[in-house]
Amino acid sequence: MIAQHPERDQILLENVLSALGNPLRLQIVRVLAESGERSCGSILDGLSKSTLTHHWRVLRDSGVIWQRPAGRENLLSLRREDLDARFPGMLDVLLAAAARNDQGDSHIAAR
Repeated sequence: MIAQHPERDQILLENVLSALGNPLRLQIVRVLAESGERSCGSILDGLSKSTLTHHWRVLRDSGVIWQRPAGRENLLSLRREDLDARFPGMLDVLLAAAARNDQGDSHIAAR
Protein backbone atom coordinates (compact mmCIF):
# COMPACT_ATOMS: atom_id res chain seq x y z
CA MET A 1 0.00 0.00 0.00
CA ILE A 2 1.32 3.43 -0.92
CA ALA A 3 1.12 6.07 1.77
CA GLN A 4 -0.83 9.25 1.26
CA HIS A 5 0.77 11.94 -0.82
CA PRO A 6 0.70 15.39 0.79
CA GLU A 7 -1.87 17.80 -0.56
CA ARG A 8 -0.46 20.74 -2.52
CA ASP A 9 -0.80 23.13 0.42
CA GLN A 10 0.95 20.63 2.71
CA ILE A 11 4.15 20.56 0.62
CA LEU A 12 6.80 22.34 2.69
CA LEU A 13 9.87 24.01 1.27
CA GLU A 14 12.18 22.50 3.88
CA ASN A 15 10.99 18.98 3.04
CA VAL A 16 11.43 19.50 -0.71
CA LEU A 17 14.92 20.99 -0.31
CA SER A 18 15.93 18.22 2.08
CA ALA A 19 14.72 15.56 -0.37
CA LEU A 20 16.47 17.19 -3.32
CA GLY A 21 19.65 17.78 -1.33
CA ASN A 22 20.56 14.16 -1.97
CA PRO A 23 22.36 13.77 -5.34
CA LEU A 24 20.67 10.45 -6.13
CA ARG A 25 17.19 11.85 -5.53
CA LEU A 26 18.02 14.94 -7.56
CA GLN A 27 19.09 12.63 -10.39
CA ILE A 28 15.76 10.79 -10.14
CA VAL A 29 13.90 14.10 -10.41
CA ARG A 30 16.01 15.12 -13.41
CA VAL A 31 15.09 11.87 -15.19
CA LEU A 32 11.39 12.37 -14.43
CA ALA A 33 11.54 16.01 -15.55
CA GLU A 34 13.09 14.99 -18.86
CA SER A 35 11.09 11.87 -19.63
CA GLY A 36 7.78 12.07 -17.78
CA GLU A 37 6.20 9.19 -15.92
CA ARG A 38 8.40 6.10 -15.56
CA SER A 39 8.25 2.75 -13.85
CA CYS A 40 10.29 2.52 -10.67
CA GLY A 41 12.62 -0.04 -12.15
CA SER A 42 13.45 1.97 -15.25
CA ILE A 43 14.99 5.06 -13.67
CA LEU A 44 18.23 3.92 -12.06
CA ASP A 45 20.30 0.77 -12.42
CA GLY A 46 22.66 -0.91 -10.00
CA LEU A 47 20.91 -0.08 -6.72
CA SER A 48 19.14 -2.47 -4.38
CA LYS A 49 15.37 -2.47 -4.27
CA SER A 50 15.41 -1.41 -0.62
CA THR A 51 17.63 1.60 -1.40
CA LEU A 52 15.37 2.68 -4.26
CA THR A 53 12.27 2.19 -2.11
CA HIS A 54 13.76 4.51 0.51
CA HIS A 55 14.44 7.23 -2.06
CA TRP A 56 10.96 6.89 -3.61
CA ARG A 57 9.42 7.24 -0.14
CA VAL A 58 11.41 10.39 0.69
CA LEU A 59 10.48 12.00 -2.63
CA ARG A 60 6.82 10.99 -2.33
CA ASP A 61 6.44 12.04 1.31
CA SER A 62 8.03 15.43 0.63
CA GLY A 63 5.58 16.07 -2.23
CA VAL A 64 8.12 15.94 -5.07
CA ILE A 65 6.72 12.90 -6.91
CA TRP A 66 3.50 11.01 -7.45
CA GLN A 67 3.74 7.26 -7.01
CA ARG A 68 0.91 5.07 -8.25
CA PRO A 69 0.51 1.33 -8.58
CA ALA A 70 0.26 -0.15 -12.07
CA GLY A 71 -0.01 -3.90 -12.04
CA ARG A 72 3.02 -5.39 -10.34
CA GLU A 73 5.06 -2.19 -10.26
CA ASN A 74 4.74 1.47 -9.38
CA LEU A 75 4.87 4.42 -11.72
CA LEU A 76 6.58 7.64 -10.70
CA SER A 77 5.95 11.13 -12.00
CA LEU A 78 7.14 14.56 -11.02
CA ARG A 79 4.64 16.82 -9.25
CA ARG A 80 5.77 19.76 -11.36
CA GLU A 81 2.42 21.55 -11.36
CA ASP A 82 2.15 21.40 -7.57
CA LEU A 83 5.78 22.39 -7.02
CA ASP A 84 5.53 25.28 -9.48
CA ALA A 85 2.35 26.50 -7.77
CA ARG A 86 3.89 26.33 -4.29
CA PHE A 87 7.40 27.55 -5.17
CA PRO A 88 7.40 29.28 -8.57
CA GLY A 89 10.65 28.76 -10.49
CA MET A 90 12.37 26.72 -7.77
CA LEU A 91 12.33 23.42 -9.64
CA ASP A 92 13.72 24.96 -12.82
CA VAL A 93 16.52 26.66 -10.88
CA LEU A 94 17.47 23.44 -9.08
CA LEU A 95 17.40 21.36 -12.26
CA ALA A 96 19.50 23.94 -14.14
CA ALA A 97 22.04 24.06 -11.31
CA ALA A 98 22.24 20.27 -11.25
CA ALA A 99 22.82 20.20 -15.02
CA ARG A 100 25.61 22.79 -14.68
CA ASN A 101 27.20 20.73 -11.91
CA ASP A 102 27.12 17.63 -14.11
CA GLN A 103 28.78 19.54 -16.95
CA GLY A 104 31.46 20.77 -14.56
CA ASP A 105 32.05 17.25 -13.28
CA SER A 106 32.46 15.88 -16.80
CA HIS A 107 34.86 18.75 -17.64
CA ILE A 108 36.96 17.92 -14.57
CA ALA A 109 36.93 14.19 -15.39
CA ALA A 110 38.14 14.91 -18.93
CA ARG A 111 41.35 16.51 -17.67
